[in-house]
Amino acid sequence: MKSEVFNPSLCIVLKTAHLYYIEKKSQKEVAEELNISNATVSRLLKRAEAEGIISIEIRSPYCECIQLEKSLCAHFGLKEVIVVPATRLKGQVAESSEEEETKKMVALEAARYVQRVLSHDDLLGIAWGGTMYYVIQYLNPCQKVGASFVTLHGSLSCCDYNLDVNTLVQRMAMAFGGKHYSIASEGLMDTSEQVRMLTSQKRVSQIFESFKNVTISVSGTGSLYPNADSPLSRLAYLKAEELAELREKGAYGDLMLRFFDANGEECPTDLKERTLAIDLDVYRSIPTKMIAASGAKKAHTLLALLKGRLVDVLVIDDKLALAVSRLGGL
Repeated sequence: MKSEVFNPSLCIVLKTAHLYYIEKKSQKEVAEELNISNATVSRLLKRAEAEGIISIEIRSPYCECIQLEKSLCAHFGLKEVIVVPATRLKGQVAESSEEEETKKMVALEAARYVQRVLSHDDLLGIAWGGTMYYVIQYLNPCQKVGASFVTLHGSLSCCDYNLDVNTLVQRMAMAFGGKHYSIASEGLMDTSEQVRMLTSQKRVSQIFESFKNVTISVSGTGSLYPNADSPLSRLAYLKAEELAELREKGAYGDLMLRFFDANGEECPTDLKERTLAIDLDVYRSIPTKMIAASGAKKAHTLLALLKGRLVDVLVIDDKLALAVSRLGGL
């Protein structure tokens, strides 16, 4: 009984917990009201948690997101995984717009990640696409970083001007206040000889050489398996026979205009030599490769990217995370 005399009163523990957690007062305010030190407030809050007086939990679906992040990160050896709780949209928006809203939520977190890690010395490579368009929309123009930015592939005249990589890299550089470098030529040539001629030109050659110095890349990915949902399969980018050959070679998706199979290896078609884009082996050497993607239908494609070591940082929604987790046997 005597030892209890020197322990803090249970009543003061309760009062401290109530003021801090229920009345939302700061530790400094609690200390002043109870005439105790800040350190004592901290100790009392720890005791309240240890003795079960308070219980701190992350509710569903947020808790599941954290678990999926840890599981995917550990299993695939990734630097970071960000799982966006998009299931909370269910019932809040029309089903027809849920997919687009999910894409926006993923893009927002991708933008926040880029602004968190980008430094003055970085060279950031960017690819085309709808997700990338939203990423740039969400960048905070007040957070200036004098980094440099480069397109990782040629242009796509068949896509919306706002989604083309040259437009995106200009806007990203403007948002950060940095320099940008781009390839104005088309991303897909008629012949491999045209690609060789272009890459022998001084400016294009310098950009391709700079790919070896890219420190961060930001890209989405298109899905070609089990269904051809990639925008590249719907735009006037591929001929019918080219798409058929990709299916025959087991294409699972596209990344920076490169088409890859179930193991994340580039499909052996003549498109490989006719594409004006960073080589996948050079891409693999980039220290931080971020992929932002949404939708469970991309699970097979994303798993292929993970198998091929084409991802370091993943920003995805919870439905896609769960689908990849199950597909990968996690």
